[in-house]
Amino acid sequence: MRLVASAYYQDVALAVYVKVKALAARPEKCEARTATLAGYLGLSSASVERGLKQLYRPGPDGVVELRSKQRTLPGGRGQSARRWTRPMSRTEAYVWLPVAASEDLTPRQLRVYALISYAQDRGIPVAEAELAASLHHHSGARAGQRLTVTAASAIVDAIEDAGWLTVHRRAGERGRHLYVAHDLPGLPPARPLGPENDGQDEVREAATSSPADDGVGSPAGEGVLAYEESPRPDPHENEGETFPPAVGDLPEVPREEVGPAASSTTGVIAGSGRGALRAGGHEPSPQTALDRRTGKAGQHRPRQAVTSSQRTLPAWAHAVLEPVQQVVAQVSSTWVLRRIEREIATQLDLGMSADRLHHRLTARFAGFSPSEIRDPGRWLLGVALPRWGCGHVDCESGVMWSTGRSCDVCDEVKAANAAQRERERLVADGRCPDHGHRLRPSGICPVCELDRDVHQHRRRPLTVSAAPAPRSAPDTPYATCGECQAKTHWSTEFQADGLCRTCRTDLARTSQAAPAPAPRVPAQIPAEHCVGTVGAPCARPALPSRTVCARHRAQQLAEEAS
Repeated sequence: MRLVASAYYQDVALAVYVKVKALAARPEKCEARTATLAGYLGLSSASVERGLKQLYRPGPDGVVELRSKQRTLPGGRGQSARRWTRPMSRTEAYVWLPVAASEDLTPRQLRVYALISYAQDRGIPVAEAELAASLHHHSGARAGQRLTVTAASAIVDAIEDAGWLTVHRRAGERGRHLYVAHDLPGLPPARPLGPENDGQDEVREAATSSPADDGVGSPAGEGVLAYEESPRPDPHENEGETFPPAVGDLPEVPREEVGPAASSTTGVIAGSGRGALRAGGHEPSPQTALDRRTGKAGQHRPRQAVTSSQRTLPAWAHAVLEPVQQVVAQVSSTWVLRRIEREIATQLDLGMSADRLHHRLTARFAGFSPSEIRDPGRWLLGVALPRWGCGHVDCESGVMWSTGRSCDVCDEVKAANAAQRERERLVADGRCPDHGHRLRPSGICPVCELDRDVHQHRRRPLTVSAAPAPRSAPDTPYATCGECQAKTHWSTEFQADGLCRTCRTDLARTSQAAPAPAPRVPAQIPAEHCVGTVGAPCARPALPSRTVCARHRAQQLAEEAS
């Protein structure tokens, strides 16, 4: 698969490799000359030399696919080189190809045939876009670019016309074409004329030109152009050898000596099924060497119409589609019928019963008139067959199929959709979608504005000072006296001692009557109740900054004044 998948190797290198590997299966390896290989493959000697040269050189990963050894007789007369391929490892990807395909197909067609054969053996679905991504131009102005999908489709059609491939249109996974590669070219099945095939033949025939095949010409400076070409090998080239040039070749017999039974019988292949060297009795497709080089078919087979048996559904599908048989009868595409069949089979595999599908089709068809269904296939696949409801398998259009009750999940979805529609209606009417009130000029309703103010007030941080700030003039003209707790005017004297005018006068009078100024007693820690006089406790509450109540404080001031 290195030669097939790598864009480094040209298409002609793959064809030369297949032929050399088949001839190298003999004990004496491949001893065919370049002209002989060119005759086998229907190519020019320059193209074969270009393919051999690329196989002799190391690839991008340093692997050499082909090795050779020059030979010379004792008398000095040279012989053709002995060639053989490298042994493959057990873990390397490979694909078996019939050698007759390398002779009957062009190099580019052989690469596409190898890709399809590998995908068929591995069970990989392949599309024409993927085939086009694996094909590249190796010469000319488009060297290194990939082929278009149109060119890849033309190559596939040419292989199908040659009988090496059968294409089932839109029969694969997700509507892809299903390709079936053959070990021997047989009569290829004619492609039907249907709605999906109308007008495509002219496009394909116009595309089977240079975009599909690079040709077999040699770039400047590579190889020697052949001046004489022979489409058949020289039978007298290796007369003295034990084996014929190709294992499995039958002796050449003139066409007039071959009977009708012998000409229509396929010969036996030497080796295993896909590893044949050459197909005995196999006649190449009716194409000349010029036709194989250009990729244009020599003749075209007539197309056949689609039979009615190709458009029938199985009995179990008809039993499910019984309520909509009138619509099914209008479907004219085989591909759409197969999609309908696969859709029904998928739902039955998921646990749907035939009665449930029957009921669904009956209910869906009752809501439409036949004149409203313009595309029967699209209506069946997009309206009638799909299950409507939530993700629960038992939910059928909002009703649980097993119990007949309403689906809770669908009810919640319906309620959410109704609420969303109501919000959209209120917004369109210029109202608040949450409360339904008219919006103010600020763009919000009164309730939303109140909620916003409350939310901002709750989020306002509370400032708590760790230490008392220095006393300063407040905004109000009143202050509290630190002695009697009376309200007083703010003044510079109050800022100095913190007393009102009465307490300040009493303090000054007391200080003048005393013979010596007594030191000011520090403020005591206030108590909750008055301590009273000696031997006479008091139950009245004490002043905030004293240990006695107001009455006992007045007695103390009177005693101090006397």
